[in-house]
Amino acid sequence: MTGEKIPADTVPPDTTRLGYLLGPHGVQGGVKLYLLGDPAQVSALKRVFVEGKGWLKVRKTEPLAPGLVLHLTGVTTREAAQELRGLNVFAADSELPPLEDGSYYYHDLRGLDVLDASGQVAGTVAEVEDAGHQDLLVVDHAGGPSFVPLQAPYVVVELQKGKPALVRLTEEAPEGLLDGGETPD
Repeated sequence: MTGEKIPADTVPPDTTRLGYLLGPHGVQGGVKLYLLGDPAQVSALKRVFVEGKGWLKVRKTEPLAPGLVLHLTGVTTREAAQELRGLNVFAADSELPPLEDGSYYYHDLRGLDVLDASGQVAGTVAEVEDAGHQDLLVVDHAGGPSFVPLQAPYVVVELQKGKPALVRLTEEAPEGLLDGGETPD
């Protein structure tokens, strides 16, 4: 980030949600993070954005399924960690560690064209949402935003030079996924 001041209650642009805080771990301010991705990727971060608190330096991390424990600057007591319960945690996209070839972060899908089964541009990926049991693409199109399950066999992410280049709906995708902006069943 460029050092610009962002209000602590506003999620900065170009960030990716890592998960949410579950509550204290121990008595020295450790806080459990329910993680949506790979713990090794978060362990490499020097700072995270905590919803309502702003950017906080990561002092250290510890493995703890289903995520890890974060030790953050300014959070040194169990009570301070308790105050973070339920808050979302984000990382700056530019600070996430590189991935192996053929792998990608969900933020890499933002802005990509979504093609229908016939190869016509049907919309654009606005965001990827964690819906618990599955991830959803938020696709902007002529009928408004729609949620599309990011799962095989409905969606294929095509790569070029190891990076996502476009998203294609397959013939197996349920009819009407992009008709009216409603969440599919």
